Amino acid sequence: MYFRTVPDEKRLEVFTSMPKPFRRVNVRSDWADANKAGSSVESFLEGPTFDQAGNLYVTDIPYGRVFRISASGEWTLVVEYDGEPNGLALVDEGHLAIADYKKGLLQLDIKRGEICQILLRRNAEGFKGLNDLAVSSTGDIYFTDQGQTGLRDPTDRVFRLRKSGQLDLLLGNVPSPNGLVLSPDEKVLFVAATRGNSTWRAPLQAGGSVLKVGQFSPSMALVGWMALLWTVADACTSHMRA
Repeated sequence: MYFRTVPDEKRLEVFTSMPKPFRRVNVRSDWADANKAGSSVESFLEGPTFDQAGNLYVTDIPYGRVFRISASGEWTLVVEYDGEPNGLALVDEGHLAIADYKKGLLQLDIKRGEICQILLRRNAEGFKGLNDLAVSSTGDIYFTDQGQTGLRDPTDRVFRLRKSGQLDLLLGNVPSPNGLVLSPDEKVLFVAATRGNSTWRAPLQAGGSVLKVGQFSPSMALVGWMALLWTVADACTSHMRA
């Protein structure tokens, strides 16, 4: 891994762990059957997202749950439903957008703990399985449709749902698109192509299309969105210092 500026080394510490009452012990799930060779999992946390108050929200994919973790490490179950929530993004202080592998694009009313459907299908065709999402400053939602494919079938997709309701297919040939993030000026979309072991860079044009999509960084997709944030932040910091 190459950095223009050497990152500070930080010793990792456990901030908090899921309380025992929330753990599902010896419980089978469709998600674990497909992704964990049938093994039972107590939980599988994804989608870490903070609100302005410093609360951390996470999803629990196999059991259709969204949790809020306070700054002091206290856990609260916000909602549990028949879905497989993966990515989270804050829409506003009262709502979270959810990329759900089973249910498509959803929105969560945090206070009420209610789920509503944003988008289930495209042109009557179901998604392969949504993974992650990012919300722009104008309210557009960018999301990855990862499914179970990879190098043998690199047909996974990246979409943008505009606030107007228009759905745009931005990329249709990504080998397992995972995390994604917009550059600070929102002119470039970075996508972790996990099975391709790389990060893709997609410049966004004024009209909304993408142009000259390329491989931004190899060997940066295995840890998904975290690698993206780290890579983009380092590139932007280096550019500002130059």
